[in-house]
Amino acid sequence: MKTLIVSQPEIARLLPMRECIEAMAKALEATARGEVVLPLRQVVPLPHHLGALASMPVYAESPRAMAVKVIAVFPGNHGTPFDSHQGAVLLFEGEHGGLCAILDASEVTAIRTAAVSGVATRLLAREAAGDLAILGSGVQARTHLEAMLAVRRMRRVRVWSPTAEKRERFAEREGRRHGITVEAASTAEGAVRGADLICTTTSSREPVLEGAWLAPGAHVNAVGSSIKSARELDTPAVARSRLFVDRRESTFNEAGDFLIPKAEGAIGDDHIRGEIGEILLGTLRGRESDQEITLFKSLGLAVEDLAAAQLVYARAVEQGMGTWVELGGSRAE
Repeated sequence: MKTLIVSQPEIARLLPMRECIEAMAKALEATARGEVVLPLRQVVPLPHHLGALASMPVYAESPRAMAVKVIAVFPGNHGTPFDSHQGAVLLFEGEHGGLCAILDASEVTAIRTAAVSGVATRLLAREAAGDLAILGSGVQARTHLEAMLAVRRMRRVRVWSPTAEKRERFAEREGRRHGITVEAASTAEGAVRGADLICTTTSSREPVLEGAWLAPGAHVNAVGSSIKSARELDTPAVARSRLFVDRRESTFNEAGDFLIPKAEGAIGDDHIRGEIGEILLGTLRGRESDQEITLFKSLGLAVEDLAAAQLVYARAVEQGMGTWVELGGSRAE
């Protein structure tokens, strides 16, 4: 059996944001219907605080397929030529277990994570929302700007990150790329005050977003933290918000943005209003008023990697992209 290898630049071409948003919506619906087997991610912490090695497996029933993402997470890569998340997504067909494709995990993760935030924003943000604040200036900041532009019409965009040079470079580069004005804010508060869309995309272990800064009616996508000991939002920000998640089980086990306020006694398990997939299925209401603050806590699910990999694989075969290799998988008797 031949296996298709798809590189990072090819994935960027084969996985356009708007199509990925639709694929993520379908994946979250399937998850809410119980049509996928989705274990919690397995994480091996590395010594000397280097980072972690993580694996995320999934099986889906329709169409029958499997995938596993294996990534090395090195937060110290920020500001270097290397992405903080590096690895591969392995896509298997469900009839014989053959390995169909090996895809660069960095670009899949960058695009599909932002696409899920796009789904959540489309469901939870006010229709007129268009004043965007992005905290962070890395890969996820880049793709989240693209996702927000895909689902809402922007009036204003501000970006903040701790290093002035990085936020100014992001503002200039992404403003030119999208033909818009992106302002580099000197403080996180200055970026957030008055915004009705906020995306937190940092690698910070301590809060970068305070609840006191949030305007009534704002929607927040909290993306950067996916471990129980780190958070981007302070406790008042979470407590003030109606909280929606990609998956309850993952949130109960992995989300410091939820677990730390819970440990402090500020919120309980019932603070989670539900999953994005339940809103998509029509079994749960999303935003209920123009004044409430909504929060989507994103942890990232392997089913999202599977859906993105299936889309990339189909388009690569159709367009003749990628590199075919013979790895094995069958044996003559």
